Amino acid sequence: MKVLLIEDEPSVAGLINKGLTENGYRITVALDGHMGADMAMEKDFDVIILDIMLPGISGMQVCRQLRDNNVTTPILFLTALGTTENIVAGLNAGGDDYLVKPFKFAELEARLRSLGRRRHLPVSQNDIQHVGDLTVDFDAKIVTQQGSPVSLTSTEFRLLEYFIRNRNKVLSRIDILEHVWGIDFNLGTNLVDVYVNYLRKKIDRNSDQKLIHTVIGMGYMMKS
Repeated sequence: MKVLLIEDEPSVAGLINKGLTENGYRITVALDGHMGADMAMEKDFDVIILDIMLPGISGMQVCRQLRDNNVTTPILFLTALGTTENIVAGLNAGGDDYLVKPFKFAELEARLRSLGRRRHLPVSQNDIQHVGDLTVDFDAKIVTQQGSPVSLTSTEFRLLEYFIRNRNKVLSRIDILEHVWGIDFNLGTNLVDVYVNYLRKKIDRNSDQKLIHTVIGMGYMMKS
């Protein structure tokens, strides 16, 4: 797996580089935001590990710049900023996952493997589904509601897709973390609830038919 590591602390970059290289990863290191963004746009990587507090431009700016330039490589934020607000901001900027320093190396590897698998999932053909007044084209990643486009972030789209593919099933918060974020344990935050609320505001607020339902004490369910 080819990994771009954008990290300005030489000791941290060296530790990650050494550990991942010993386990068969091919690592390229960038020590500031501008260098990292240029490398990500010039070369093809399987995953990008991105710090937030970087010289030049911040990791948030790097992430937005890459997404604005249609770079779809999965991005794992690796940072000391660990509040729910920081996590949500990183994912809203276009990140795919978020790991807080200090971290366990085995967890970092697990996150990288999950993101790598997600990128190489086979794409089905003509995968269009209808739920209530929503139409979702999973190939083109286009969502419409009563014919009008619905703008979703990449994380919101993955969450919607998981709900649709498991409609009429109760999904626990751990289920959602594992399948949408690739995390198989509780982060100790309300990340899932925050994103469910984001999605509800976009697909339920202006519709008479509510699609996402809370199952008290168990999780969430999508049903029309």
